[in-house]
Amino acid sequence: MDPSHTKQLVDMLAQSYEETTSIIKADSKNQLNRSVIADTVEKLRALIFPGYFGKKKISGGWLKYYVGALLEDITYHLEAQIELALTHRGEALVAERAAEITFAFLSKLPDIRALLVTDVEATFDGDPAAFSRDEIISSYPGIFAITTYRLAHELYLLDVPLIPRIMSEHSHSITGVDIHPGATIGKYFFIDHGTGIVIGETTVIGDYVKIYQGVTLGALSTRGGQQLKSVKRHPTLCSHVTVYSGASIFGGATVIGEGTVIGSSAFIVKSVPDQTRVSVKNVEHQFKPAEPEKRAESHEEGFWDWVI
Repeated sequence: MDPSHTKQLVDMLAQSYEETTSIIKADSKNQLNRSVIADTVEKLRALIFPGYFGKKKISGGWLKYYVGALLEDITYHLEAQIELALTHRGEALVAERAAEITFAFLSKLPDIRALLVTDVEATFDGDPAAFSRDEIISSYPGIFAITTYRLAHELYLLDVPLIPRIMSEHSHSITGVDIHPGATIGKYFFIDHGTGIVIGETTVIGDYVKIYQGVTLGALSTRGGQQLKSVKRHPTLCSHVTVYSGASIFGGATVIGEGTVIGSSAFIVKSVPDQTRVSVKNVEHQFKPAEPEKRAESHEEGFWDWVI
C-alpha cells in the first residue's frame, strides 16, 4: 500500500477514536487478560477434580504439595485480574480488596466441590450412555459448563466485575452452553448434550432439574434495556423439573411447578402447576410419492418427499 494511503487510514481511525471513546481502551495496562482468566478456569478445574486435569501426575502422599502449589499459582493470577477489574470500576484500595475477595472465593471451593459431586451423580444417573463418572468429569460438556458456572457464580456473588462473565463466555465458546453467572441453580443439576442451552441472569433453578439441548430460559421482553437491570426477567424452575430439547420458557413471573415435565419445542410464557406434563400437539405430516423424474434422480427405491 502507498505510504500516503496508510497515513490517510491512520488519520481516519484516529478521528474515529476521538468520536467514539466509549469503545476504546487507551490505557491498556489496566485491561483484563482473557487468556489468563481462561487458564485460571482450567487450573481451578484441576483443583476441583484432582487427577483429572493438569500436567502433573499426583499420588496420595503428594496431594497436599500439589494442591498448595496450584493454589499459589491461582491466587497470584486471579488476585491480579480481580485487582484490574476493580480498578476498571474505579474502586479505591483495590489491592487489599482483591486479596480479600480472592481468599473468600477460594474458601468456597469445598462447597463448590460438594455441589459438583451432586451434578456428576445426576448426570451419571440420568444418562444411560455414560459408562463411568470418570467419563463424565473428563469429557461431558454439561459438567464443564456447570463447573465454570458454579465458579463464576461465586465471584458474581462477591460483586467482582467483568471476570464472571468472561469465565462464562469462555465456557460458552467451548460447550455451546450459555449460563449467566447470576443465575441461581440448585444441586443435582443435569445438562444433557448441552449445545444451544441459554440460562438467563435472573433464572432460579431448584434441585434435581434436568435440561436438554436447545432449551432457552429467557426474558419475555428486553425492550426496557438497562431499566430492567434489577428486575427478575427470567423464569423459575422448581425442583424435579425436566425440560426437553428445544423448549423455550420466558418471563420473570413464570414458575414451572415441582415435578413438571416440559416437552420438546414447547413455548411457555406463563406459570405451570406442579406435577404437570406439557407437550406440543403433533404437527400434521403429509406424505406423497416423489414425482417420477425426482424418484429416478434419487437412485433409491421408495424415495419419499415430505412436508412437516
